Amino acid sequence: QVQLVESGGGLVQNGGSLRLSCAASGSISSIDTMGWYRQAPGKQRELVARITSGGSTTYGDSVKGRFTISRDHAKNAVYLQMDSLKPEDTAVYYCNAEGVRPTSIITTKYFEVWGQGTLVTVSS
Repeated sequence: QVQLVESGGGLVQNGGSLRLSCAASGSISSIDTMGWYRQAPGKQRELVARITSGGSTTYGDSVKGRFTISRDHAKNAVYLQMDSLKPEDTAVYYCNAEGVRPTSIITTKYFEVWGQGTLVTVSS
């Protein structure tokens, strides 16, 4: 099975910065897309940023110009640099990965997996 472990959340003041990290482990053939989503209390989960294996990135409108997603293929890791944080960025941030894992010597299976979430709190 594939697992994601996140780190880097915490409490920061308005205008501050945080860096989130997420690493995938387990039996993995390849990872296509990795990304970050967030869910604030009483709201739906929304896309923050995602990055493909080729390096193409997509950002949510509310974080464009402030957040930067990057990836380390060798470590099966993804990072989210968050600058100019605002109180409305307060949420639980979830890492997501999609890819292919081996099920036998010759067969593979698509997977999508989520991390356990890390809380980011921005004080005003």
